[in-house]
Amino acid sequence: MSKITIYEKPTCTTCRKVAKALEENGVDFNKVNYFIDPFTKTKLKSLLRKMGMKPSELLRTNEKEYKELDLKNRNYSEEEVLNLMIENPNLVQRPIVEKEDKAILARPPERINELF
Repeated sequence: MSKITIYEKPTCTTCRKVAKALEENGVDFNKVNYFIDPFTKTKLKSLLRKMGMKPSELLRTNEKEYKELDLKNRNYSEEEVLNLMIENPNLVQRPIVEKEDKAILARPPERINELF
C-alpha cells in the first residue's frame, strides 16, 4: 500500500481524529507538522493541484491572520494568497492528507475514505 502523509497541526482536533482513524485501520502514514516543517511554495502548489483547489478555497477564514490581512475585503490574486499562506501557516485549512497523486482536505475527518 502507498504511503500516506498527513499535513497537520498536532493541537488540531480534526487532525488528531484523522490520525486516530488511520491508526485504528492499520494504515501506515507519516505526519508532517507544517508549523515546524513549513510548506514550500512548490509543495503547497502541488497539494492544491492534487486537491483541485485554488489557494483562496483552502483559507481558514476564522483565523486572526485572515482578519488582520483583511483577506475578505482585499482583492488578492491567487498567487498572493498562496504567498500569504506560506508566510502564515495558520491560514491553511487542515488536515491535508496526501496519497500518491491525490490529496484531500480531510474536513470532516470521514473524507479520508475517499483515498481508499
